[in-house]
Formats: sequence, C-alpha cells, structure tokens
Amino acid sequence: MKNNKSALKVNKGVEKPPMINASAIKKINKKKAESKNVDYYVNGILKNDRAILAKAITLIESSLKSHREIANGILEACIPYSGKSIRIGITGVPGVGKSTFIEAFGTQLTNLGHKVAILAIDPSSSRTKGSILGDKTRMENLSNDKNAYIRPSPAAGSLGGVARTTYETIILCECAGYDIIIIETVGVGQSEIEAHSMVDFFLLLMLSGAGDELQGIKRGIIEMSDAIIINKADGENIAAAARAMAEYKNALHLFPPTSSEWIPRTGTCSSIDGNGIIEVWKMVNDYVELTSKNGFFQENRKHQEIKRFHNHIKSYLINNFYSDKNILQKINDYEQLIESHQIDVYTAANSIINQNFSLIDKNEKSNSK
Repeated sequence: MKNNKSALKVNKGVEKPPMINASAIKKINKKKAESKNVDYYVNGILKNDRAILAKAITLIESSLKSHREIANGILEACIPYSGKSIRIGITGVPGVGKSTFIEAFGTQLTNLGHKVAILAIDPSSSRTKGSILGDKTRMENLSNDKNAYIRPSPAAGSLGGVARTTYETIILCECAGYDIIIIETVGVGQSEIEAHSMVDFFLLLMLSGAGDELQGIKRGIIEMSDAIIINKADGENIAAAARAMAEYKNALHLFPPTSSEWIPRTGTCSSIDGNGIIEVWKMVNDYVELTSKNGFFQENRKHQEIKRFHNHIKSYLINNFYSDKNILQKINDYEQLIESHQIDVYTAANSIINQNFSLIDKNEKSNSK
C-alpha cells in the first residue's frame, strides 16, 4: 500500500547546461569559413598579420589538393603586390655561421628602417623526412624584432639548397611589405643553383683556417657568387681571415667577367662584434645601383620568371602523376615485376609513360612520320 504521508519530498532539479558552448562553436565555424576565403588571407597579408601570413605559407607548402587550390588563389592575388624587395641569397658550408651572420645582418637592416623576412631552409632527413626547423632559436634577438619575420621551412628533398615553395613564400612576404628578403640555404655546396635563380644578390660565406682555402673553391658556386665574405674574423682569427680574403680575391681574377658587369667582391666580418657587417650591406647597395642602371637587374628578374614558369609545369606534372591512384597501382605492379626480373627498368618506365601520356605519345608518332 502506497504511503502518501512521507516527510521526504523531491524537488524538481535544475536543468543541466549543454556540454558544448554554442557561441564558441559559432565562432569556430565562422573562422573555418573565413579560412577558406582567399580574400581573408590576402587582406591579412596586406595588413602584415603574421599569423595569417604563416597560415598562408603553410597552405602553399601543403601537398593536399584542397590546400593547393586556395594557395594558388592567394598567390594570384598577391603577385601584383610583389617584386618590390631586394632578394639576397646567403650560402656556405654547415658551421660557417650563416644563422649568426643573418641575425647580425638582419638587425643592422631593421635598425636602418628596413623590414626583413628571413626564409631559412633546413635540411630534411632522408630517412624520416623530418626537419628540426630550429632557426628561430638560433636567431633569438631577430625573432623578437617587430620588423623581422623568420620562416623556417624544410628542404623536403628539394635540390638546390631551397625548399619546394621558397619562391612562392617570397611573393607572400613581399606582399606583406617586407622590402628585404634573405634566403638562408641548406648549404650543400655546388647545388645551390636554385637559390641563385631566385635572388638578386648571392653571398657566399667562408671560413679561414680550415685547410687550403683555394682548394675549397668550387667553380660552380664561386661563379654564382656576387661576394665572398670570410666570417668569424675576430680574436686570434683576424689575421687568418685577412689572408684567406686575399687568396679568394686573387682567385676571383681567374674567372671570366660576369654578364651583370659586377666585379665580385671579398671581405671579412665578425657576426659576434659586428665588424664588417654594414660593409656587406654597402656591397649589396652598390650591386643593385650598378645593375639597375645597366638593365641587368630587370632582365635577370625576367629570366627568373621564365625559369619559374617551366619549374611550375614540371612540379604540376610530377605532383599530379604521383597522386593518381591508378598510376600508383601500376607503378607498384611494375616494381614487383622488376624485383622478380620479369621486366627491365627502362621497359617498365616507358610502358608507364606511354600509357599515361597519350598526347606526348601521339606527337612522337606524328613527328616520326
């Protein structure tokens, strides 16, 4: 029998609040929608919003098709605002002090009122494909400079001392108002040709006291250099640096004149005490003044654009070829046939190419008639 005279009474409880904040979700969705808008990125870059600039560069570096589509839109919109900087490439063997030099050099430039973007290329592991990307930690003072922007990028298997998207990153940084772009290459010696093809002034850093200086000269890298600077010319190393500079200066006379009419210069500097740093900037200014007057500066930029045009075609073909699932399956099948010695490498490669480049195959047949 039910007892209605109980002293216990259960009151109606308070409604439990929702687990998800609807307002926060709305903001997140709005941000996601904006991030898919090209105008959102371009306007942010023009305002020099570093966070948006960094996101745009990440999109450009991405290999995802959806990211590449919006990245191409960003690039097309930014190109009209680009091309107004001085682009400087800095190379040298690992341990020469590139990062320390760039911090001292970049600080001098920001003190002079310039806005400097440093694109530091880190070598990638051939096994893990990863990069340390620690240049910001090596340029601590410059990292905190409001007029400097440091972007480390992985080489990711690209040759020539630069990353696959270095040139595209240059365009975005110029759009953001940086009037000096410094590219710190991996430092791989003679294969720095790609870095040279996207800068105006190419600087080679060298060390003294590391054996026979002249034996360290490699014709390819020396011919591309507009200046050779002996770094770490401080303390007991000052005299050795001066001797090394003299040897390089004499050696440069053995090379033919450059098409720019610029005579490559040599010098010494210390990234620690700052001696010789401002002289490097004077060299760059002298070079820009000379080549602007004789027309080489503008012609060189045009040639670089044509090279970029061909590189983009190659990159597009390679990326699309290796992203096709059917092609990847065929490649896997041929790899197994090669391993079992049922087909040779050249026959397999030609078969893949002929099956997937029908237009090229048709042209070859018509040309052979």
